[in-house]
Amino acid sequence: MLSRIPAADLRVAMISMHTSPLAQPGSGDAGGMNVYVAQTARLMAEAGAAVDVFTRATSSSQPEHEEMAPGVTVYNLPAGPFAGLRKEDLPTQVCPFTAELMRVSAARREGWYDLVHTHYWLSGQAGWLAAQRWNVPLVHSMHTMAKVKNANLAATDSPEPFSRVIGEEQLVGAADAIIANTADERYDLMRHYGADPGRVAVVHPGVDLEIFTPRDRFGARQRTGLPPDRRIVLFVGRIQPLKAPDLLVRAVADLVSREPERRSDTQLVICGGPSGNGLDRPDGLAALAVSLGVADMVTFLPPVPPRELADLYAAADVVAVPSYSESFGLVALEAQAAGTPVLAAGVGGLRTAVSHRRSGLLVDGHDVQQWADALGGILSQRRLRESLAAGSRGHAERFSWAATAADTLSVYSAARSRRDQVLLQAVN
Repeated sequence: MLSRIPAADLRVAMISMHTSPLAQPGSGDAGGMNVYVAQTARLMAEAGAAVDVFTRATSSSQPEHEEMAPGVTVYNLPAGPFAGLRKEDLPTQVCPFTAELMRVSAARREGWYDLVHTHYWLSGQAGWLAAQRWNVPLVHSMHTMAKVKNANLAATDSPEPFSRVIGEEQLVGAADAIIANTADERYDLMRHYGADPGRVAVVHPGVDLEIFTPRDRFGARQRTGLPPDRRIVLFVGRIQPLKAPDLLVRAVADLVSREPERRSDTQLVICGGPSGNGLDRPDGLAALAVSLGVADMVTFLPPVPPRELADLYAAADVVAVPSYSESFGLVALEAQAAGTPVLAAGVGGLRTAVSHRRSGLLVDGHDVQQWADALGGILSQRRLRESLAAGSRGHAERFSWAATAADTLSVYSAARSRRDQVLLQAVN
């Protein structure tokens, strides 16, 4: 697959202000975006690019810079206190972060970077100034969008602030190119933000097909300590209203109230840590399980590294992704790569990440009874699970990080050509 990546003799400043590619996904603000940044940076570096990733330091013990992979250096820039700041607090630190970015780059000769690629709107605000200062193209990846999230809020979630909406609108106008995860996201950028269609390119995220592979379920359960004789529903991700793990707890409770025999047959496993609004009540999900009388049916696990996560996927009968909004849904893709079918909400990028009735099932809506029915149906029908499992790996193989890196480099090339044409026209 690496042969698909064109040679890349360029220097890229990649900005991921609010979360580091070195962080463990699944808790805090670390999630699919961390994996995305780490994988694309690593593979572009293998193709010959030099990638510097700039992120905000979260500990005084972090070095100013450290090598993540050959050709990839992560810079930990101080901006505000190391601990105690949530993502919602970080807009106040964009200016100090940008100042530190300019300080580091001042030691380099003029024209050092060929391009700036920013991830999430906070990074975009910092990268916007950097790209102007260095006179290079700005490529931006939204990952999530305030207007889309606000249109699909969970009942207990808080809307994104208007300041974020303004910031995203500014970036859509300023960026030389915008990378969308799916055609749906591209459409949302044009519909909600008035993005120029000629500047929005679709680049699908990938999946590590070597780590996430099908394996023996019994052996996977032995290694993960999960019961061998239960139907296991697995949730992986940050515990916050947007990801809707509470919907699964309620659905399991609804299912067992109608079919009491399910109590000894079904186990919901939740792997992740609190994030976002979930930090306000870090024990809220466990308390919900107790209040609904299903605490014995719910197992909580902390975030785990990829190879352990691959075993968790393989140990499950079905992986559930009930999010209210997803720009893509890497968890769904990883689960399918491991040969496990997915039950997902039919929203956003999940409609691309999951092939309905081939590799998983999409649920239209977030009604508790509807999800209870869907869970009960897939757990009760062995042939359905086996059929979906048989199609899941093939669907996942349509996506690879090598293809993501190659397509991203193509976007870079187009953005640089567009910038050169603009400069040429200005001279003439």
